[in-house]
Amino acid sequence: MELQKRLDDLTGRGLGVAVISYDPPETLAAFARAQQISFPLLSDAGSATIRRYGILNPLPELALAGVDDPALKAELQRYVSGGTPSGRMTGMAFPGTFIVDRDARVTSRFFEEYYVERSTVASVMLRLGAGGASVNALKLSTAHLDATAFPSDAEVAVGNRFTIAVDITPKPGMHVYAPGAAGYRVVTLAVSEQPAIRVLPIQYPASEMYVFVPLNERVAVYQKSFRLLREVVVEGTPQPQAALRGQTGLTITGALEYQACDDKVCFNPVALPVSWTLAVRPLITARPQ
Repeated sequence: MELQKRLDDLTGRGLGVAVISYDPPETLAAFARAQQISFPLLSDAGSATIRRYGILNPLPELALAGVDDPALKAELQRYVSGGTPSGRMTGMAFPGTFIVDRDARVTSRFFEEYYVERSTVASVMLRLGAGGASVNALKLSTAHLDATAFPSDAEVAVGNRFTIAVDITPKPGMHVYAPGAAGYRVVTLAVSEQPAIRVLPIQYPASEMYVFVPLNERVAVYQKSFRLLREVVVEGTPQPQAALRGQTGLTITGALEYQACDDKVCFNPVALPVSWTLAVRPLITARPQ
């Protein structure tokens, strides 16, 4: 449904859209009619394509086969409602997205472990370098840098994996520190933990080496404009689902933290607070019969 909402934008970027599912054709056809889906929904009979691409989720089949493994039981309790899989679950894929070029080569892929979780379209586009600041952008400015921080999505649902981006431009003559710069505060986007979300490690771009001649010191820094990306998952397991039930908003808080220096002075570390309230839409679980 999110793909349908973003279809004009995606096709405008030269991307075609199709979905492959292990569901039978009649189920997909009923869903397409009910939700007014206009792009192809392809039925993978016997999960042949899913198996060929190595993305079959084996958990339901192992459980139904009676495999007695404590680790498997723990996974079932976490990821399957009631801890009991049904035969209808066999053949399902790990959820994900392939980006394929015109020569049928996979150029990017984005996958999850849990069938409820999905990367949002806007998050995928950001990670591909094709997204820009949203209407929820925060403008941050200090004597050391200018920054724009924004979430990929203004609205999320249970299981959504979205991205918070920060575009940072150091002021002339300034630099901030990159991973590997021992003894300095590395620039980061800290996101406050809460029960309904899972915060993933930050993604850093390539840095450059700065030589501080007086101390004969070489450190990793950013001196030019760069972007930080941090992914956040709205947990899809039962407890977070219950916590978000009936909620209309999810507030994400954190801080852009950094230490800046010029060629003479290293300034005190700085933490700039950030906050967004994202609308929460209900999770649609109904399957047309």
